[in-house]
Amino acid sequence: MAVQIDELLERIQPADGGREIYDPATGELVGRAPEAGAEDLDRAVARAKAAQPGWAARSDEERSRALHAAADAVEAHAEQLAHLLSREQGKPLNGPNARFEVGACVAWLRATAEFRLEPELLFDDDSGRAVLHWRPLGVVGAIGPWNWPMMISVWQIAPSLRQGNTVVIKPSGYTPLSVLGLVEVLNSALPGDVLIAVPGRGDVGDRLSRHPDVAKIMFTGSTQTGKSIIKAAADTVKRLTMELGGNDAGIVLDDADPQAIAEDLFWGAFINTGQTCAAMKRLYVPAALYDQVCDALVEVAKNMPMGVGLEEQNVLGPLQNKAQWEVVDRLVSAAKDSGARVLIGGDPDPEAPGYFYPTTLVADIDPQNPLVTEEQFGPALPIIKYTDLDQAVEWANSLNEALGSSVWSADPDRAEQVAARLVAGTTWINKHGAVDPRMPFGGARESGFGVEFGVEGLKEVSQPHVISR
Repeated sequence: MAVQIDELLERIQPADGGREIYDPATGELVGRAPEAGAEDLDRAVARAKAAQPGWAARSDEERSRALHAAADAVEAHAEQLAHLLSREQGKPLNGPNARFEVGACVAWLRATAEFRLEPELLFDDDSGRAVLHWRPLGVVGAIGPWNWPMMISVWQIAPSLRQGNTVVIKPSGYTPLSVLGLVEVLNSALPGDVLIAVPGRGDVGDRLSRHPDVAKIMFTGSTQTGKSIIKAAADTVKRLTMELGGNDAGIVLDDADPQAIAEDLFWGAFINTGQTCAAMKRLYVPAALYDQVCDALVEVAKNMPMGVGLEEQNVLGPLQNKAQWEVVDRLVSAAKDSGARVLIGGDPDPEAPGYFYPTTLVADIDPQNPLVTEEQFGPALPIIKYTDLDQAVEWANSLNEALGSSVWSADPDRAEQVAARLVAGTTWINKHGAVDPRMPFGGARESGFGVEFGVEGLKEVSQPHVISR
């Protein structure tokens, strides 16, 4: 299967040297990533700054056509990109994973190409006239994560370009090849220097966050790193969009059908093997349905194959890196030590190749256990029993993270009433984590600020400008 990505790797790897990147499923060498420094970053920003006025001067229709052309290029290279992503990130080709992610890149590019942010007439009467316009900011700095490296990069790139900005993107050090490959493909359809990737270590990201010629930073990643970026960006008063950590709660109501919702509950928690900010990280279930929901989830989990991503039958993969494997193992071990009941999984083989952690469901767990209160970001779901809905809502709202949440019920109207009581950027009914390019997405509390997607997302990468007479 490696032959599928050889040509793409040749175009993005350095001629000599570079940092070796290994497959988290097999330990095999995937390729070598170039390592930029601060001077490389400065040159990239200068190029993007020089290209931005010409890009902004193009018509709205021209920029829309360019995004469609970029989407065409991704479609033409979809299998190469999916194989590269699977090998570097670890996610399987099938299921809601590598091919799904590449398809999402296409969908977001096309949807964003069709959004229109028109001038808004505020008033026009005897007192005067005022019109709100939306101007480009300039150079947008994008800093992406390792869990959905291609898709989230497009979430940052597409609206920025759509509004006449240029983009300098710094990939995660764990998954630089995926982003470099994506940018290489996108740039086959875009004008020169409107999109530049600068791979490197943390000092490159820090320089990007502080750079005086970067007007905005878009970041998706941990809350801790987000706080550092906010501080670094303060001296130049950059605009920021921060999509940070999530410890999403799901609440099952007492009228739900456990068998009917079990598979959707499972994928709400275990999409991308649980390595998703907006995945369900804790599930609250009423005592009357508790055993039924637990049993139904176990049956689903038993039938979801985990393994090397390039093997077509697999739908769950490894953790992307050893550090994340250790987080999951620590939290599950703490749950077991506390007396919680492991329904399935929880028994990794530390000697086995790859960073695989078995699909794990944990029942009879205290609401304050670390597996509940800390974001595990992996294939382990704590299932907490409740007897009072008000208590479940209180538990769901008790943490600093508030990215997403969900309510599960046979009565959608009743579910919406409960949803209105939850603190979150998005609350889903009878599903979890279902993002849509037409629907603004962002967090509350320490899960960040600003939104992506839709017309509201275009506003986030634009400067409002009122002309009044």
